[in-house]
Amino acid sequence: MKKYCLLLVFAAAAALGIAACIPNKPQKKDKNMKDTVYQFSVKTRDGKEKDLKDYEGQVLLIVNTATRCGFTPQYEGLEAMYERLKGEGFELLDFPCNQFGQQAPGTDEEIHSFCVLNYKTAFPQFAKIEVNGENAAPLYKFLTKGASFEGFPQDGKLAPILEKMLGEADPEYAKKPDIKWNFTKFLIGKDGRVTKRFEPTAPLEEVEKAVKEEISKEK
Repeated sequence: MKKYCLLLVFAAAAALGIAACIPNKPQKKDKNMKDTVYQFSVKTRDGKEKDLKDYEGQVLLIVNTATRCGFTPQYEGLEAMYERLKGEGFELLDFPCNQFGQQAPGTDEEIHSFCVLNYKTAFPQFAKIEVNGENAAPLYKFLTKGASFEGFPQDGKLAPILEKMLGEADPEYAKKPDIKWNFTKFLIGKDGRVTKRFEPTAPLEEVEKAVKEEISKEK
């Protein structure tokens, strides 16, 4: 009997040792999510929570937008891109923001109605958020940490205006990673990580080219 008890003790100890060596899959997954957008949830226009993990495995383009901005016509090009690529594992996520020149006034539904009426947008549009400062959405704190500002691509028109305006307000603006203006875009790969940042003056043709390259990559 004593020998049998000892065998049970050794067997239990061995089992515990084996269990200790087995990775805890949920914890490992959670740890990996800290480097991805999948750790965040955002608010929909009707106030519900949407987990970005629902977009796992897809290429994402995340954009902060405004309805009364010089870049507002980009809605048309963004919708055209969305229509071309949405069936290939691509989603465009729109986050209206009123922090830049108060150019996104109105309620979430008013903003949505404007976009649908004027640009026939069909991509997901979420609740209005802040992208800079103390009240910045956690998602945007993550995005700006993942891809810093590298200057405005010169478009011959709006880039010089932005550089002058921002430089007068803050001579050090170019050294900071925060969002500079409406229609800044972040490209997210299939692994949920930031791969590239596009400033508002970047040509949409360049943005779409980068999106297609991400779509073509193996997961």
